[in-house]
Amino acid sequence: MIEPWYRDGLRFECNRCGRCCRGEPGYVWVSLREISEMAVLLRMTIDGFCSKYVRRVDDSYSLVEKPNGDCVFYEDGCKVYAARPVQCRTFPFWPEYLTSEKSWRRAMARCPGVGKGRLHSAAEIDEALELMGGA
Repeated sequence: MIEPWYRDGLRFECNRCGRCCRGEPGYVWVSLREISEMAVLLRMTIDGFCSKYVRRVDDSYSLVEKPNGDCVFYEDGCKVYAARPVQCRTFPFWPEYLTSEKSWRRAMARCPGVGKGRLHSAAEIDEALELMGGA
């Protein structure tokens, strides 16, 4: 088996700046289980949660965003942090940032916590990739 370029681990520590949650339109993909967990956290019915916070994209679901591209749950921090989706929990250990050292530097440019803080092992990173479906 070929070892990944990040075999010695990578450093990351969230400083809660919110840069990954704001200003960029896109998709925050959510599963039915994640929808349910967020609805419970917010004490809403699943139908009520979906009608307010979820959009269908082909055969998948994504959280809606504010008109400026911010995540609908970002207000000086994440309102659903305890039940945030896998996509949010695994940042910056996403397939697009782990293909090479060059791609990891793109993550560094996006997030001030990348390259700093706790050293995450290759096994932890691979687990995050697997959760994202990129392993």
